[in-house]
Amino acid sequence: MPKQRLSVVVTRRLPEDVETRLSELFDVKLRDDDAPMSREELVEAVRDADVLVPTLSDRIDSTLIAQAGERMKLIANYGAGVDHIDVSTARQRGILVSNTPGVSADDTADMATALILSVTRRIPEGLNRMQSGTWDGWAPTALLGGRVSGKRLGILGMGRIGTAVARRAQAFGMQIHYHNRRRLRPEIEEQYEATYWESLDQMLARMDVVSVNCPHTPSTFHLLNARRLKLLKTGAVIVNTSRGEVIDENAMVRMLKAGEIAGAGLDVFEHGNEVNPDLREMPNVVLLPHISSATVEGRIEMGEKVIINIKTFDDGHRPPDLVVPAML
Repeated sequence: MPKQRLSVVVTRRLPEDVETRLSELFDVKLRDDDAPMSREELVEAVRDADVLVPTLSDRIDSTLIAQAGERMKLIANYGAGVDHIDVSTARQRGILVSNTPGVSADDTADMATALILSVTRRIPEGLNRMQSGTWDGWAPTALLGGRVSGKRLGILGMGRIGTAVARRAQAFGMQIHYHNRRRLRPEIEEQYEATYWESLDQMLARMDVVSVNCPHTPSTFHLLNARRLKLLKTGAVIVNTSRGEVIDENAMVRMLKAGEIAGAGLDVFEHGNEVNPDLREMPNVVLLPHISSATVEGRIEMGEKVIINIKTFDDGHRPPDLVVPAML
């Protein structure tokens, strides 16, 4: 008798190739549109399915997990970050959680580099003049930006993405500095000519550009709080392609308006898609709609990791990208 296929619910539209492969392997319920699931739909999914495939737009909290049926055994997250999932409660209920690490490091690092250049070289301001028809020709003092070569880049979180940012910044001639939970091996520091700072405060006070590349966890919430932001030089630039909650956004806005920080390049925001309106009005701030990992190749690779995690679990083995509370 053939084995019964796993019941899998996917909460958002995924690339067509990924959805097709999921349909070939499992009894999968796909979305007809790209709107996030309602709370009621999520409750129905965890009650009836074996596997849930959520994204960062889904809040998989303890209240939702408490309503999971006996069949629910795996939350196969489509994405590396799992701060939207209560991993501890899931484990207590016997539900495994997996993610898709290592896929978007290069894509995100590309965007961090683009934001560094966009802010320091005032690219959006120049683009606006061209598109509005207000450019009246070259001038020696028009839209003067700053050179990145020789500047100090402070990387907050030197994991896969932070290391990829360092590799790109090194090619631009920037000096690499970093703060991390654990110091890197000497050969890696030597490769990037990177200076390790045990004290985040001391690093921040000396940097020209700060790139936020750490995950959002309880310990990193508002890691860049008002006090730490005050340590930055007035000519410093902040770039965040990680999670908005790492920065006290209101404090950052106040300092940007006061000229106490030179600029910011942001792909993520503290309150999701609710962007502080003051940020939209500042010419020295570049805003993007959370697209650092948005490449066709990256999205397909993420889907492939989800499929491998589910298939490995279905075969009776530990998913290769299993998330445990100790990792958070």
